[in-house]
Amino acid sequence: MADPRMTLAPRFVAALRAAFGDEFAETDPAIRRSERADFQADVAMALSKRVGKPPREVALAILAHLDLAGICDKVEIAGPGFINLTLSPDWLAHEVFAVAHDPVLGVRHASVTETVVVDYSAPNIAKEMHVGHVRSTVLGDSLARVLEALGHHVIRQNHVGDWGTPFGMLIEHLLDLGLGELGHEDALAASITDLDAFYKQARTKFDAEPAFAERSRQRVVLLQAGEAQTLALWSRFTQASKRYFGAVYAKLAVTLKDEHIVGESFFNPKLPGIVGELEERGLAETNNGAVCVFPEGFTNKEGARLPLIVRKGDGGYGYAATDLAALQHRTSVLGATRLLYVVGAPQQQHLAMVFAVAKSAGWLQPPARAEHVAFGSILGPDKKMFKTRAGGTVKLAELIDEAVQRAAAAVAEKNPALDEEARAVVARQIGIGAVKYVDLSSDRIKDYVFDWDRMLAFEGNTAPYCQYAHARVRSIFRRANPGDVTASATAHVLLREPAEHALGVELLEFGAVVASVGQTLQPHRLCTYLFNVATKFNSFYDQCSVLKADDEAVRRSRLALANLTGNVLAKGLDLLGIEAPDQM
Repeated sequence: MADPRMTLAPRFVAALRAAFGDEFAETDPAIRRSERADFQADVAMALSKRVGKPPREVALAILAHLDLAGICDKVEIAGPGFINLTLSPDWLAHEVFAVAHDPVLGVRHASVTETVVVDYSAPNIAKEMHVGHVRSTVLGDSLARVLEALGHHVIRQNHVGDWGTPFGMLIEHLLDLGLGELGHEDALAASITDLDAFYKQARTKFDAEPAFAERSRQRVVLLQAGEAQTLALWSRFTQASKRYFGAVYAKLAVTLKDEHIVGESFFNPKLPGIVGELEERGLAETNNGAVCVFPEGFTNKEGARLPLIVRKGDGGYGYAATDLAALQHRTSVLGATRLLYVVGAPQQQHLAMVFAVAKSAGWLQPPARAEHVAFGSILGPDKKMFKTRAGGTVKLAELIDEAVQRAAAAVAEKNPALDEEARAVVARQIGIGAVKYVDLSSDRIKDYVFDWDRMLAFEGNTAPYCQYAHARVRSIFRRANPGDVTASATAHVLLREPAEHALGVELLEFGAVVASVGQTLQPHRLCTYLFNVATKFNSFYDQCSVLKADDEAVRRSRLALANLTGNVLAKGLDLLGIEAPDQM
């Protein structure tokens, strides 16, 4: 009930020990998938220099002691010394049957489970979420789902920007609009529906009206001092923004909730203590009035030390202090041993310096470690930052709506028989799935071009292609004889045809792929896998009759294989945060 490599590897270890002695027994067999067989072991190539023999001779020595009876039907040497392995249909069928009856489809808990904090999304209060928030939100949500499936205790943290100087002018603008009194909640919410416009109005007044600017500065002082009325106004404003965030997250179908929001304001009272502890440990020094830490190994182009400013010359605190307070909280209070920061690649140096200072301060000690889950940018067709046709920022809510509208048109064309209600549901599943999948299927560190036609295509490595394969599986069961459906749940699996065999091998990989995503934090590996499953299933569907198979045992076996495929596709898509429609 596991990746075949887990069964094959110990056999290779025994063969290596018998052929070359104990010192070589722990050599990695380097077993990987192959296009010429089911698997290929490259160990002979790696051992060649160590034992002083040609790779092919090494491979022959391994084969002389390799016992794969009952597991492989064919074991042969290819090329200079590759060992090709073809699984026995009976052994493979037994393993496929086991996975089909495993509630978690072969996805095992990690050998060591941890408390993992995933920091993602992080919009700013008073500003609308835009296309730039897609990658952090979608990547972080998928990683949180994967890590939970692997048995880890995942704590989502939405580190929103909800503190600082902009709130002085925003609160004053609220007061100028006459919305400062209780009982105006509905009017308040309506006035900031367009958060960007609200912010720009306040900013324009701040720049143009000296009296307003002075009032705003004084309001910031009151906010930082915790004055009750100002805090109440700030709270009403932030709550309205959080309701907006919640609506966007619901549209995007991510798992972030209000309870995951831990904004900058939460850490504000902790900042003096952070700076004090850094000073007590001798890590901080005053430079031009600012309190700075100079972590070792960080220099500018001229070779001068780079500072991490924890308290500015005017006594205020910047992002570095808040980030250090958040990190300390996550390790000491939340008890996390793995901290994931799903943040854009441009923040690489800043986060590396924060991590280095945290280590020096003793807040990030083994087994605790922090990882920057960096990602690239979303580009438009012109290979520049993705913008609207008018050159403005693409709002996330509008992007989601457009995706659903485009998907609805595609569904209407592909399946006009769907009723209006069903079409609306499927359009939402496909549209949102397409937005997520195009992001997750790319190597996250690379930029990618946002192309509606490509992401909504029903061919190629896309969400609709994988979703359609799942819908095709479910359509088989809708058309199947009820007796066959019932019997297929316990049917013996038969893998006699090449397409059946290839699909069976692919389905056994699911647990290993999910585990690899949990380790590497690269969801595109799961996307590639699901695309391969869908492709193998479509080949199986085209080459092996399911419902019209004359042999009852074969028919029920193929139903069982199809059902496992559907379950793997549904679970895999779910780990990406994507729904699997039953019909399309």
